[in-house]
Amino acid sequence: MTEETPTPAVGQIWQDNDKRGYGRRVRIVEIDGTHAVCEEVTRPRRRTRIRLDRFRATANGYRYIGEQQ
Repeated sequence: MTEETPTPAVGQIWQDNDKRGYGRRVRIVEIDGTHAVCEEVTRPRRRTRIRLDRFRATANGYRYIGEQQ
């Protein structure tokens, strides 16, 4: 991870860079080994597991937005 992209941590908000995700934003609620358990910001009850190596600003990754408010 670079200085611009922090290490994924609980409470952070990330945005999906994949065009098919339509800019979906997720909040990290738990880190479980090699995955982060996330919930969608717009639909808090919907949870998903995302590999930690996808939290980087690439075409199929996630881009850091900020901390939970």
